[in-house]
Amino acid sequence: MCFSSCHRLARARFLHGAVFAVSFFPVSASAQQPPVTAQVEIVRTPAAKAEKTSSTKNHSDVVVWLKPLDPAVLSAAATQTAKKRPQLIQRNKSFEPHVLVVRVGSVVDFPNRDPFFHNVFSLFDGKRFDLGLYEAGATNSAHFDRVGISFLFCNIHPEMSAVIVAVDTPYFAVSDRSGRVAIPDVPDGRYEMHVWYERSRPEDLKNFTRTITISSDSRSLGAIPIRENSNFSPAHKNKYGQDYVPPPNPTYSRP
Repeated sequence: MCFSSCHRLARARFLHGAVFAVSFFPVSASAQQPPVTAQVEIVRTPAAKAEKTSSTKNHSDVVVWLKPLDPAVLSAAATQTAKKRPQLIQRNKSFEPHVLVVRVGSVVDFPNRDPFFHNVFSLFDGKRFDLGLYEAGATNSAHFDRVGISFLFCNIHPEMSAVIVAVDTPYFAVSDRSGRVAIPDVPDGRYEMHVWYERSRPEDLKNFTRTITISSDSRSLGAIPIRENSNFSPAHKNKYGQDYVPPPNPTYSRP
């Protein structure tokens, strides 16, 4: 008799504790949702296809971001913070990664992992700054306080370039080489979708801006075919608006 009564009492206490735990430790609905996905395809010119290089199969560095339109999602997005401070690393005379997306208000670190000096600057559109000359092992930083596209270069090495895209939303992703885009932790709701690619015309990219609805039954943005600008050139001036001076190439006379 006592065993039966004690068993019922213990079970009741357990269930009460379980309800208490669920009530005070809710699980985020967006964390249980799969990512919002898209499939990017960069459409290149016939001349580029004729080259038959591995780059023709590279569909990376396309940025897709979702700007919340519903008040509830806007409030939730405003409270989210980055898990770690973003970095754009200088290594082997290049920036890693080439395209970096950050939220407005982020401070980005620029560590120099090369055994020589670098000078990071951005004087075109987006955030304008000049980190000056700094040595191997040092790190300088810049605050990206407004929405925009910042094109970055090194004033010493003309082959170095990168892009930082500052957006006013935590819901963004960059395509990988296969063209896959996966935006994590997106709550259900209405969003304005934006797409950006360095080698496309701005007027072509505007065609992808549209209002979408994300739900448990609709978490795919479908195919995104992006036409590459055949006139695109990575060439640029130094921070003084002049051509880069070629490095000295001394010649030696034979004895």
